[in-house]
Amino acid sequence: MAFLRRRSGTPAGPDFDVLAMDPGDWPGDFGAALLADPEDGSCQGIFLRYDLLGGRGPSMLIGNLCEGSPAREPEDGVPFEVRQLFAAIGNDEPVGVVELEDFPVMLGDDLLIVKKVKLSESRVSCVQFGRSDGIQVTVATWDRPITDDLYKLLKPLPASMFQA
Repeated sequence: MAFLRRRSGTPAGPDFDVLAMDPGDWPGDFGAALLADPEDGSCQGIFLRYDLLGGRGPSMLIGNLCEGSPAREPEDGVPFEVRQLFAAIGNDEPVGVVELEDFPVMLGDDLLIVKKVKLSESRVSCVQFGRSDGIQVTVATWDRPITDDLYKLLKPLPASMFQA
């Protein structure tokens, strides 16, 4: 996925391309949040939340985390994005990682190695992959499977979406 690279210069938002599904392709509500470093305020990650029509709650959360972001290495192994999805739907049940599995996905001529994160809450699907620029992408969905077609829909969003 060579098209993914750090941006030059310092935009007001993240200094990396945010890989996600175009909000215009989603039929419901869309929101984005920045994870800021508590010490210097620098961008540690961007999270995109896709809600269903009718305000029935979030169905997908996509995170883009920088190298060195503490959210990339949770103590219990449960991805930060899964915790955010649970908080958004008001689910406070305990969740744990049951199994991790690497599997290949072909995107044109590029091979993407995706880590499938199987959780104790079976209604959550979660996958992670690393990009060529060191950003970790995590996709967590509520009550919807993640299929190979989703990876084809992910693309860098315009930097202007994340500038103040």
